[in-house]
Amino acid sequence: MPNAVIFDMDGVIFDTERIWIECWAPVGQAHHIKDIEIVLRERCVGITAASMKAILLETYGADFPYDQYVKEATAVFKARYGVNLPMKPGVKELLSFLREAGAPVALASSTGTRIIREEVSRSKPAPDIFLLAARRLGVEPGRCFVIEDSYNGIRAAHEAGMRPIMVPDLLPPDDEMRATAEAILPSLAEVPDYLRGQGFETTTR
Repeated sequence: MPNAVIFDMDGVIFDTERIWIECWAPVGQAHHIKDIEIVLRERCVGITAASMKAILLETYGADFPYDQYVKEATAVFKARYGVNLPMKPGVKELLSFLREAGAPVALASSTGTRIIREEVSRSKPAPDIFLLAARRLGVEPGRCFVIEDSYNGIRAAHEAGMRPIMVPDLLPPDDEMRATAEAILPSLAEVPDYLRGQGFETTTR
């Protein structure tokens, strides 16, 4: 059975974690939302929209007009980036390596498709989304490497019995992450060499 690689999307493939917080900044300034960028960075990375809403209501009060503000932030996002999301360095090279290696690849994101939302009732740090991805790939969890940037993503991959690789984005690794992740790499550019050391070989000689 081959090894597989499962990716998170936000903060791993696309630089969306940073720019989403950036797009909330003018909303926070316009409405005088204290420390909104800090709250988003420290508490809302790697979670679902529903979880983010719950955290902001908890932080700013039950009358916090989340739906209005998220529409404003989304409008800023669309005006600045449209569909041209900036990719993280090393994405194309890593995907080329995996394609040449013949490795099964999946995307398991908190910003999931409709079918993922229907079939997975618990979001990260629960392991459900990764276990679903492994089933779809037909690969045992222990043979799945997971590339994640968030604490909850690493926790979920570990709970799923997979091999978590942390490539930090907004949040630096802490002691828990150093103990939980199989490897912590500074960028996606280092992932191919790491995987080669774990038995991945390309077909190119």
